[in-house]
Amino acid sequence: MIEQISTRRVYANSWMTVREDGIRRADGTEGIYGVVDKPTYALVIPRDDDGRLHLVEQFRYPVGERRWEFPAGTAPDRAEADPAELAVRELVEETGLAATAMTFLGMLDVAPGMSSQRGHVYLATGLTAGPPQREHQEQDMRSAWFTPDAFEELTLRGGITDAQTLAAYALLRLHDSRRTR
Repeated sequence: MIEQISTRRVYANSWMTVREDGIRRADGTEGIYGVVDKPTYALVIPRDDDGRLHLVEQFRYPVGERRWEFPAGTAPDRAEADPAELAVRELVEETGLAATAMTFLGMLDVAPGMSSQRGHVYLATGLTAGPPQREHQEQDMRSAWFTPDAFEELTLRGGITDAQTLAAYALLRLHDSRRTR
């Protein structure tokens, strides 16, 4: 077990805080941990009646490239929100889709070696199209439908590299395999 013995905020903005914690390990030695704190997020896998998956693509500044991902997001200003409500909001905001059913698939830790952020993954079905309600910083976002085969092929070619999207897809595959048993 690691004990926190001190903490100080190093940086904060509307999306995250960075803190440095002084720690004491089980053997009594001391050290530090740098931690990125971000609120809980919801990730939504929109799937239509034909089994196609809806993804969004946007420029991701830290990696300097556009990335295909499942719709996901957090509440504004580092607020905590009910993940199920957040999932409904993110789906409409990023894709314009509304779902008649949201099925919880599981939870993900983003990067537990450096971040406290966790995500809740939902499968959205019974979809109805409408206009997206994107935030200003999402203005470059595009969206498209993919068959599971196309999703997997794009992943194998390096076209889908977002860890949360890939982990969510694994949860979807596990969910589907359990339903067919």
